[in-house]
Amino acid sequence: MVGDFNAKLGRDNIFKLTIGNEILHQVGNDNGIRILNFATSRILVVKSTMFLHRNVRKYNRTCPNGKTHKQIDHILIDRRWHSSILDVQSFREADYETDHSLVITNVRERLAVSKQAARQFHVERFNVRKLSELEVKKQYQIEITDRFAALENLNESEDIKVVWENIKETIKT
Repeated sequence: MVGDFNAKLGRDNIFKLTIGNEILHQVGNDNGIRILNFATSRILVVKSTMFLHRNVRKYNRTCPNGKTHKQIDHILIDRRWHSSILDVQSFREADYETDHSLVITNVRERLAVSKQAARQFHVERFNVRKLSELEVKKQYQIEITDRFAALENLNESEDIKVVWENIKETIKT
């Protein structure tokens, strides 16, 4: 989840696993408590408060007076996948007309196929290197030419599955 939650998170020791150590504020607000309760109930982690950066890279809202800075935009992710987020920081240099900064995250995605799913697709391997031998190449060309000549004389009543099986047998041999 990514969003402008308007939530200042405080440095509560009981939420260290959820919010980490790199929080900009000492005391949170009401929305911060709501986010923490939501995150702990859904087994989420607030990744925007977990990475060591200078405070300039942590805050993402500047108040109109230009002196007060807040960290109120956050990124939440399931604890199971929290290692997928490599970094989160604010990017103040973007030119747009708002008092918020961009929150940028680096994400690594790893995909894996289960062994059971991989076994379902049996792929037949052909020794194509044999075609580099002159005698094998000539024999293969003759076989293929004969098969395609047979296809030209194909009756409409003949089953396409039978024809396909014949072609596959020719390729295998």
